[in-house]
Amino acid sequence: MSHLLITGGAGFIGSNFVRHVLRETGHTVTVLDRMTYAANEASLAGLDPARFGLVVGDIADAVVVDDLVGAADAVVHFAAESHNDNSLSDPWPFVHTNLIGTYTLLEAVRRHRTRFHHVSTDEVFGDLQLEDPQRFTEETPYNPSSPYSSTKAGSDLLVRAWVRSFGVEATLSNCSNNYGPYQHVEKFIPRQITNVLWGVRPKLYGEGRNVRDWIHAEDHSAAVLRILEAGAPGRTYLVGADGELDNLTVLRTILRLMGRDEDDFDHVRDRAGHDLRYAIDGTRTRAELGWEPRYTDFEAGLRATVDWYAGHREWWEPVKAATEAKYAEVGQ
Repeated sequence: MSHLLITGGAGFIGSNFVRHVLRETGHTVTVLDRMTYAANEASLAGLDPARFGLVVGDIADAVVVDDLVGAADAVVHFAAESHNDNSLSDPWPFVHTNLIGTYTLLEAVRRHRTRFHHVSTDEVFGDLQLEDPQRFTEETPYNPSSPYSSTKAGSDLLVRAWVRSFGVEATLSNCSNNYGPYQHVEKFIPRQITNVLWGVRPKLYGEGRNVRDWIHAEDHSAAVLRILEAGAPGRTYLVGADGELDNLTVLRTILRLMGRDEDDFDHVRDRAGHDLRYAIDGTRTRAELGWEPRYTDFEAGLRATVDWYAGHREWWEPVKAATEAKYAEVGQ
């Protein structure tokens, strides 16, 4: 593989992957991104124009997609509508991008016989009870609970069907919650960090007992690249870093790292259908591909993330006020 088409490469996880690929390999990269509110061209600033290009377009546009797939050696599909709250208020963009967009890409890679990797989420499995010792595995049945997670589950199933029915050379990965630089301020960790930097009290849904399995975006990028290079066609790989923490603990850690009292936050009304716990068992991925996470100290990774947002106010401040205004409208 020498030229990668990366969908959603101007978003949080996609832009981290683009930077990882350009730093760790000799590949060239084209990003296809619709540049919705969650994308930011500044996340791709400073990249070598001889090895990188950005195309603004919709993954559901068959003409645009066909031309770009035809010129690529492999496609890595990050593009998705991914905010649970937004999916509850307006599901249609999630159907359009996550289902129709994935279908459009699959038809293009089928025509051109192009290697395809589909990036998905652990939210397709639903949630686990807080005291349950079990974790998600490759055999866990799908049980999505929101329009977002249900459309991601549907996109996963489309990929599996195109592998089986049409022989598309594809792999899938389901990853736990990412954190790190370039994440939109609507998301949990950057929202809390930027609230403190902005001089307002952070907000916590409900009692904050909901557990997420955190992984640094750099570790996720390394895992996806390894799957692209060595993953078996048709295989699903779970990517996690054994980072289970409840939201209250994460928020209190952020406050402590930023020199604030650990109880200096406000409780707000919980989100509808808020999943209790996610937990990934990545044993098979590590055993088969030899991948291991580097950011195993969550607090150290979180400290680096706090430092990044503190040092890049020009990246997040232009959208902070509008984001908080939307949360205020719904009392969150």
